[in-house]
Amino acid sequence: MHEILIEEKILARNDEIAAENRLALSSRGIYSVNLVSSPGAGKTSLIESMTQHLKDLAVSFAVVEGDLEGDFDAKRVESRGVPALQITTGRACHLDAHQICHSLPWVYGHEGLELLIIENVGNMVCPAEYDLGEDAMITIMSTAEGDDKPLKYPAIFSASELLVINKTDLAPYTDFDIKKARENALKVNPYLKIFETSCRTGDGIKEFAGYLAALTKSKMK
Repeated sequence: MHEILIEEKILARNDEIAAENRLALSSRGIYSVNLVSSPGAGKTSLIESMTQHLKDLAVSFAVVEGDLEGDFDAKRVESRGVPALQITTGRACHLDAHQICHSLPWVYGHEGLELLIIENVGNMVCPAEYDLGEDAMITIMSTAEGDDKPLKYPAIFSASELLVINKTDLAPYTDFDIKKARENALKVNPYLKIFETSCRTGDGIKEFAGYLAALTKSKMK
């Protein structure tokens, strides 16, 4: 009973801070997205792959990286000429609104920023419960996983506005059924906007980046 009460208080406080983050970012015309997935689904690769497309579309963006340890992903993003801030969570399997709040001064230090991409810790359970103050949650799943994942982890798909089915180039070599994955995802959340991408071949990356750019520009109007 006590553990439940403590968790409720933590989530309530997190939601309060998330609302403050959302208002602060919105007041500066910054659109924010929270990328969530299981480990290895390709979140960082997706960011890398769409970097040039976003630059071509004149979208100024920065990335906040969440990982248990190390700054490997932040360095990968920075190597593409994109500002990146690493948040090391230690044993925590997700980012929370308080951590994002502390990153905002760094975000505001980049003049003319239009888009903030938050790459969450690889986990398909806890991030569903923790609002960061983002405008949209984007779930990424890959064809190296199971096409029944939306049915096994419904909370993260229900909380998301967009779904990216990544590593489509591997589909012929796995038992993953893209059509079934789409159907399963839409059973959980019929409002999902779904994209299919391959960071290796570039398929679908331009379309996804274009959609994200359009969302960003619409926020600025």
